[in-house]
Amino acid sequence: METLYWACLIGGAIFALVSVLFGDLFDGLLEGSFELAGVEFLNSTVIASSITTFGGAGILLMKYTELNTAVHVLLSLLFGILGALTVFFAYIRPARNSEVSTGFSMRELAGKIGEITVPVPEKGYGEVMIKLVSGNTLHTASSFEAKPITAGTRVVVVEVADGVLRVAELDSL
Repeated sequence: METLYWACLIGGAIFALVSVLFGDLFDGLLEGSFELAGVEFLNSTVIASSITTFGGAGILLMKYTELNTAVHVLLSLLFGILGALTVFFAYIRPARNSEVSTGFSMRELAGKIGEITVPVPEKGYGEVMIKLVSGNTLHTASSFEAKPITAGTRVVVVEVADGVLRVAELDSL
């Protein structure tokens, strides 16, 4: 039994290392394999943590307790499941729910403050720079009020139409 525990501990550790390098490949193969109440539990990180915890717990229980083999296996399985659940709910689930996108929709730009970088004529197009959390973004702009707007003027995006930001001068207080 000790050989099985050591194999699980070493195999789980190797699997964890490989899944760090090729985790997306494994997760793609296992995706949707096991869902319970809409929660996906089966992925490479959870599997590696479960196997490794099972092996480590088995070794420790054999070495430091006087329990029989059946109890070692049962307790090791419970520790493996507990380790997998801990990794899933403390690491995997929050990471999957986190927002990491720097993308935005043009519609979200309405109401944003920007600065004219290329002058906007009465009837025509210029350019406006909008500062977002992810950085600055430049867009084609036209005058909402049909007035020319000079470079360096602070403006507000009134509407977005056909990929063009319709802007008006921001009244200074």
